Amino acid sequence: MRDQGTANLDRKLFAPRPAPPSAFLNALAFAWRAVLKFKHVPEQLFDLVMTPIMFTLLFTFVFGGALAGTPREYLQFFLPGILVQTVCFNAVYSGMNLSTDLGKGLFDRFRSLPIWSLAPFAGLIVGDIVRHLIAGGIILAIGLALGYRPAAGLPGILAAFPLLFVIGFGMGWIFLVLGLLIRTPMTVMTVSFAFLFPLVFASSIMVAPETMPGWLRGFVEVNPVSLMAAAMRGLMSGEATAGEVLLALLAPAALTLLLAPVTLVLYRRR
Repeated sequence: MRDQGTANLDRKLFAPRPAPPSAFLNALAFAWRAVLKFKHVPEQLFDLVMTPIMFTLLFTFVFGGALAGTPREYLQFFLPGILVQTVCFNAVYSGMNLSTDLGKGLFDRFRSLPIWSLAPFAGLIVGDIVRHLIAGGIILAIGLALGYRPAAGLPGILAAFPLLFVIGFGMGWIFLVLGLLIRTPMTVMTVSFAFLFPLVFASSIMVAPETMPGWLRGFVEVNPVSLMAAAMRGLMSGEATAGEVLLALLAPAALTLLLAPVTLVLYRRR
């Protein structure tokens, strides 16, 4: 029995080391951590749920009659744009959550682990995607209840939502960089919204640029947020062209290519 026990112990001691988990599995573990935050910090869902509801209802009923004759007619124009606005606002939580984790020392522990360097950021971005899905679903449900009818039907919705997630993914890198540069979550939020408000409100989300002064119209027509809103409208109405979709993808792709390496450099220097 002793010889058998010794042999078993030797096998355990000298067994080959298991292969390290892949970058995908690392990212998946941190993604699950991001999802668990909704369970353990449910108050985060309050802003997530209430903000899109208030924006959708207020803008539809306050501006709808003046801009389109009836709130229902305005909703056909406005709802795809408010989806883009909601995704842009929700992406701010990436930077805020990152700043919170850094302040608690969690990322110092992550950095000491033999994992893919970008895995913690991948988890934050997956948390964003979950938020986008919840908020987008709420807005769409409210819009349908108020009379919004996408001309392309369900296929248009299924085509538009992946674009929405790509937009959120690209925008999220901006706020991850801010989360690494700024010390407190509240300051991250303040700076982020100071950057977002001109982009979001000086766009075609709420009003067609044809009604604007020439100097402002020139900016609005090339504003990436306007291009995203136009592509969302086109997909949900069934009239989108490949050019419109590519223009909408241009900013998220450029932000990812430019800011993902910057995020990693700042993370290693932190």
